[in-house]
Amino acid sequence: MRVALLGVGLQGKAVLHDLVNSTVVTEIVAADVNKRGLDEFVKKKGYEKVVTCELNASSKDSISSFLSQFQPRVIVCMLPPKMAPDVAKAAIEEGIHYVSSNYTGELALLDSEAREKGVIVLPEMGMDPGIDLLLARLAVNELEKVEGLYSYGGGLPAPECADANPLKYKITWTFEGVLRAYKRPAKMLKGGEERVIGGKEIFREENVHFLELDGLGKLEAYPNGDAVQYIEKFGLDRSAMKEMGRFALRWPGHCYIWNVFVDLNFLDETPINVKGCNASPFDFLVAHLSPQLEFAPSERDIGIIVVSAWGKKEGKSCWVSYSLIDYRDLDTGFFAMNRMVGFTSSIGAQLILQGKIAKTGVLSPARDMDPFMVLDELKERGMSLKRSFTWCE
Repeated sequence: MRVALLGVGLQGKAVLHDLVNSTVVTEIVAADVNKRGLDEFVKKKGYEKVVTCELNASSKDSISSFLSQFQPRVIVCMLPPKMAPDVAKAAIEEGIHYVSSNYTGELALLDSEAREKGVIVLPEMGMDPGIDLLLARLAVNELEKVEGLYSYGGGLPAPECADANPLKYKITWTFEGVLRAYKRPAKMLKGGEERVIGGKEIFREENVHFLELDGLGKLEAYPNGDAVQYIEKFGLDRSAMKEMGRFALRWPGHCYIWNVFVDLNFLDETPINVKGCNASPFDFLVAHLSPQLEFAPSERDIGIIVVSAWGKKEGKSCWVSYSLIDYRDLDTGFFAMNRMVGFTSSIGAQLILQGKIAKTGVLSPARDMDPFMVLDELKERGMSLKRSFTWCE
């Protein structure tokens, strides 16, 4: 069966690798704006089953023409989030299933159209969002009454190379994307009340807490995105919920430094004139820091997802936690971030091809699938899944 992969960047390459090794996939049409680079990658890896194609996905017409020509059963879209709606719309019109690692966003508006066409639209099949939602589903399913739910995600240098620079951070995602996330406000529940933390406040000391993990020690956690939206997706009782939060993880000291950068407006995207050149502080940081934050070929990253839920079971208070951790594969070169995002998206496409996901419309990993269908596959790919449970009284 044929799968189309749109966008073969850092995470897309991991999708391609996993699809090539799938017995259910007979052909992959890999499309990217940089066909030359894609051809070189495919040749270097010796991938069979791959047809490469140049595609400028900036217009819905070009996407529709591509899909009409190749007619894949499933698309895996690893393009920037702003391109996702046009790709999903074109896929629905052609009757082609759609998988991506991006947030659902405005794709939710396509639900009725997708169901009418018998199409599966499965966003949020990555690391975060994606694996975090699957682990959260497992955690909340263990409780009769959920009172709190925290999820954590981090892509970090492994401990042995974490001190290579003062930020204790290296790039496994686009650094521009990282810095945009550093400007994003967060929404959470504190004491049962909704609270919005502004993008310029997420690194402040009062908004940062620590998480202790076996084998890794203490990590910083700062608010990351909208946690409140998932109350409905998990079918939780809003009146019972006291705490709800999504957090990103970094090594200690990172948040202090970035709070200084934020206070000094280094994430401002307004151009300023410096000796006749116009550039924003944001663009300067991306250009200046990116080369200094690259991994050496022998250095590993670590990808971490931890979800903790607490509440009542059998009338008693309890706490349950699930974690999934992965490291860079030095043989393939794929970072943990690439694997956790890309392999999860690939697995979603393969489950659709196998008929294991059959419900149509715009789906959510938090609501519409058995978490172990994906998690068992990730364990087969070398990722470590752990569970902890504690009675609190």
